[in-house]
Amino acid sequence: MENFNIFIRSIFVDNMIFAYFLGMCSFLAVSKNVKTAFGLGIAVTFMLTITLPVNYLLEMHILRPGALAWLGPDYANVDLSFLSLIIFIAVIASMTQLVEMAVEKYAPALYSSLGIFLPLIAVNCAILGGSLFMQQRNFPSIGTATCAGFGWGLGWLLAIVAVAAIRERLATYSNIPRPLRGVGITFILTGLMGIAFMSFLGIKI
Repeated sequence: MENFNIFIRSIFVDNMIFAYFLGMCSFLAVSKNVKTAFGLGIAVTFMLTITLPVNYLLEMHILRPGALAWLGPDYANVDLSFLSLIIFIAVIASMTQLVEMAVEKYAPALYSSLGIFLPLIAVNCAILGGSLFMQQRNFPSIGTATCAGFGWGLGWLLAIVAVAAIRERLATYSNIPRPLRGVGITFILTGLMGIAFMSFLGIKI
């Protein structure tokens, strides 16, 4: 039940875009049409789902103070937490390479439409933010970390697809003032949806 609660909160309450505004660079650039936004959202969801449990295991068994006690009493006081940031980034970069190769092989059209933003998943702050939140919140198990990562990924997917759908409708049916076209109207939409998502703050399961 606790994992389910964290999963729901990760999607709606702790939404990476509407609550923390993480991953905004690719969010703003790729949310022009639903198909491309959905493809990138799936990639980000996959990345968060697989990197959080990997980084959780590294944090629990290697990086945190005393984590190396399993090697013997001589290592009980070793603290490698200063390496956590670079290790998390290395894991994310490695997984991104695998995702990029898979998308290029099995979905070349999506790979072409995403362009430079697919390899830039490696520096997407939403993905790194997930691992840092995991570290900060001291999740009790790898299952909790996986649920949180999957929820944050789905929340990011929901955000980018929703904004992409609204942008498509606005481009078709609305006469947006020239200074607000593109990024301007997207910032306004994101702010308004962020305010709307604040209504989920009182959610209890």
